[in-house]
Amino acid sequence: MRTRTLGRTGLEVSEIGFGAWGIGGKQWMNGSDEESLQALRRAIELGINLIDTAFAYNEGHSERLIAQIVAETKAPVFVATKIPPKNRVWPARKGTPIDDVFPYEYIVDMTEQSLRNLNTDCIDLQQFHVWNPDWLGDDAWRRGIEDLKKAGKVRHFGISINDHQPDSALDIIATGLIDTVQVIYNIYEQSPRVSLFGACKEHNIGILARVPLDEGALTGSIAVDTVFEPGEFRDFYFRGDRKAQVVKAYDALARDLAGTGEPVAATALRFTLANDAVSTVIPGMRRVKNVEANAAVPSMGPLTAETLAILKRHAWSKNFYQ
Repeated sequence: MRTRTLGRTGLEVSEIGFGAWGIGGKQWMNGSDEESLQALRRAIELGINLIDTAFAYNEGHSERLIAQIVAETKAPVFVATKIPPKNRVWPARKGTPIDDVFPYEYIVDMTEQSLRNLNTDCIDLQQFHVWNPDWLGDDAWRRGIEDLKKAGKVRHFGISINDHQPDSALDIIATGLIDTVQVIYNIYEQSPRVSLFGACKEHNIGILARVPLDEGALTGSIAVDTVFEPGEFRDFYFRGDRKAQVVKAYDALARDLAGTGEPVAATALRFTLANDAVSTVIPGMRRVKNVEANAAVPSMGPLTAETLAILKRHAWSKNFYQ
C-alpha cells in the first residue's frame, strides 16, 4: 500500500483509507458486526492505516468497533472521527447560528465521548461533520480546537465539507486553523478541482476524498429495479427516477471505458487518486471482498492521459442528498 502525506499534519496515510459509515449499521442494512470486524482486520493486514469514522455513525457504534480492532491488532493506524452537529441537521443550513450546531461546551463534550468510544487518550484527526462559512468569525469553534489540542486530546483538526459545496471551505482554509478537509470527489463530482484543490495545496491542507464511488452509483450495482430496505440511506439517495438516471450515466461511462479491461469501480478510485492534491480516498467498506478490491487499486499505477480525458467528460452536476 502506497502512502501520501496528509498535508501539514505530516501523517503518512495510505492512499486508500477505510470509510467506516457503513459498519455503524442503522442507515446501512444487511450487514453484521462480525462482517464489519473482518473487513477492518483485512484492511489493516493490507496496509490501510487511515480509518475515517464519526460519532453519528450509529451513535458511536462505528467508533467502538474500530477501537475493538485497534486493540486486538495493535496496529499503527490513524483514526479520524467527527463531531456531529448538535441540531443533527445535515448539511449545515445557511442562517443557522453556530450556537445551535457547535457551541464550545458541546465540541469538548462530543470529543470526550469519541475518546471513550475509541478507547484512546488522543484522537489523530477530529473534524466538524458540517461547515458553514458564516461561522468563520465566531470564537467558540476556534477555542474548541485550540483547547482540545493544548490538552493533548486532539492532534489535528479539520472539517467535513457540506455535500457538493467545495468552495464553502475556502475562507476557513486561509485561516490556518484547520489541517484537513473532507470533500466529495469522484468522476461525477469534479468541482473540487476548480478552486478547492489549489487552495489546499497553497496552504498545505490534507484532503480526504469521500464518496469516490458515489454511494455505489459508480460500481454498476444499481439497476432500475434495485430495491433497498426501507430506512436505508440508499433508499433515500436513489429514490424516484434516480436509479434510471444512474443506469444511463453508468452505461455511458462503461461504454467509453470498455477498452481498459478493468472494473469501472477501480477506474473510479484511480481517477480520484490521479489528482496529487488528494491525500487519501475513503470508500465505504463493509465486506472483505470490497476491502481487497479497493486495496489493490494503488498498485495499478496512474491512469493514462487518454483515460483521464474520457473521465473528465463524464462530470455530472447533481445533488442526490437533497
